[in-house]
Parts: sequence; structure tokens; C-alpha cells
Amino acid sequence: MKFLTAVIFFGLSIVLQYLWIKCQRHIHLTQQQKWYGVNIDNEIKAATPSMGGVIFLVLGVLGMLIDFSADSVIFWSLPILSGLIGFTDDWLKFRTHTSEGFSSLSKLKVQLLLCGVWVVVVFLRGSLGLWPGIFEGLSWLILPVIFLMTAGTINAVNITDGLDGLAGGSFLISLAVMLLIIPVSGLNGKIMIELFGMTSGFLFFNTRPAKTFMGDTGSHFLGGALAALCVMNGRALAIIPAGFIFIIEMLSSAIQIFTIRKLGRKVFLMAPLHHHFQKLGLDETAVTIRFWLVHAVGGVLLSLLMISV
Repeated sequence: MKFLTAVIFFGLSIVLQYLWIKCQRHIHLTQQQKWYGVNIDNEIKAATPSMGGVIFLVLGVLGMLIDFSADSVIFWSLPILSGLIGFTDDWLKFRTHTSEGFSSLSKLKVQLLLCGVWVVVVFLRGSLGLWPGIFEGLSWLILPVIFLMTAGTINAVNITDGLDGLAGGSFLISLAVMLLIIPVSGLNGKIMIELFGMTSGFLFFNTRPAKTFMGDTGSHFLGGALAALCVMNGRALAIIPAGFIFIIEMLSSAIQIFTIRKLGRKVFLMAPLHHHFQKLGLDETAVTIRFWLVHAVGGVLLSLLMISV
């Protein structure tokens, strides 16, 4: 059954992405490149369909309906609603023909509202926790921490989505890492298989040279799914190994902003970190593959450490 589910979601993702790419090309649904970006392959990337994440939303709804239950609705509500926030951003960029859509502050406010409500719902269900044996019975004390971790994860995946295949491939590695630290029976197992199928189907078209980008729609969806898998299982700390490369990318951006504003200097040639290596002259594919490797090794080692403690 699990094998069949994986095949179905992978096949649907392939077919729907193919049709959606054709539709996007027909209506010229692409995204303006940032003028302050790395300025590499700008013409090619500017002509690439940029809202592949819409298919994640479709398949997410399908996954929720297949295993319809309170837990299923609660889980899928975070990636789907997060994806809709990203979709609003992508659509505004398309309509205004600019690289800036939803204002950063407005988007953050909506994200915080969504994450706050969602974490409270999980708390009321009684499944909130950092890790088994840590602060058990005191989930109300750690609720603000988990709230920030949830919102941070969504934004970390969004920040990482800057190279062909980087975010999608890293998310698949995250799923593999979670096999070590998250229970994979029942609904969890089904959800992880469905996420594996839909992300693999997207990656089929997203590896360099990308035929489509996931856009903020997709990165918000995957960030929400990663956070939901960890938080709903009472293992919010699992976000650290499972989101290893995403956290590094987010920290690189935070460090860059802090040093520029407070010290008047840059630490990296460009943030997030993957653009720093592009600026150093590394090929995009080389950067992507090396980030995948760092993510896999770092995630597995941290998982083994957490299990052994």
C-alpha cells in the first residue's frame, strides 16, 4: 500500500507539473529576477515558470482527503495555508511584474498569525513537545519556543530556495533524516510517503536546468510540512537535524543583515550562503550537490547524537 501511494503521488506530481508548466508558459507566468541578485543566467531564469508549488497545494488537499481525520486536517492545514501565503506573494509579483510582492512585514505578520493559531491547536490536542522526556507536562512553557521554531522553519526553507533543485532535494533528505527520529507508522508514514512522491515529481522538472521553480508557494508549503511533522509528534527539536541546511542558510542571512546594519560590513559576499559560493565562482550544480551532502551528513550525525543522549 505504501509503495502504491508513493507511485501514485509521484505519478500525479509528474503529470500535473508537466501540464502546469505548459499552462504557465502559455500565460507567461514567470517571475522577475531581483536586480540585486547574483545576476547569473538571469534571462533563462526570468523565462522559467515560477509557481510549481501550486501542485503541492493540490496534492496536499488530496492527501488530506485520502486520510481524512482531525489529525490529518491539522497537519495539512499548516503547509497548505503557508503555501497560500506564498501563493499570494508569487501572484503579486506576477501581476506587478516585479521581484517584490507581499511586503516582508505584512507577510511575516500573516505567517506569525497562522503559526500562532496552529501551534495553539496542536497544544490543545495535547501533542506539543520539544522531545520525549524534555519538559513533559510543561508544554505551555515551551509553546512560544515551538511557535518561533515553526515560523522560522517556514522562512528558512523559503530562504534556501535559490538554486535549481536545492530546496526540493534538501527536503527529500530531510524526510530521510526524519526516518531516524520521527515515528513512521500510521498517519505519519502515509504523510511522509505522499510528501516524498509529490516532491520527487517536482524535482524531476526542477533539477538544473530547471523547467519550473517552486516559488514562495512551494517553499512555504515544504517549510510548513517539515515543521508540522516534527511538532505534531512532540519532537519540535527534530527540526534541527531535519532542517540542518535550512537553518544554516537562515543563520547566514541573519548574520549578514546584523553585520551590515551594526558593523557596516559584510561577512559573506552575498547571503544566503549558497549565493556566497556562487559569487566565489562555483557552478550552481556543484553548490547544490555539496549543500545536499552537508545536509545529509549533518542531519544524520545530529539525529544519531539526539537518539543516543
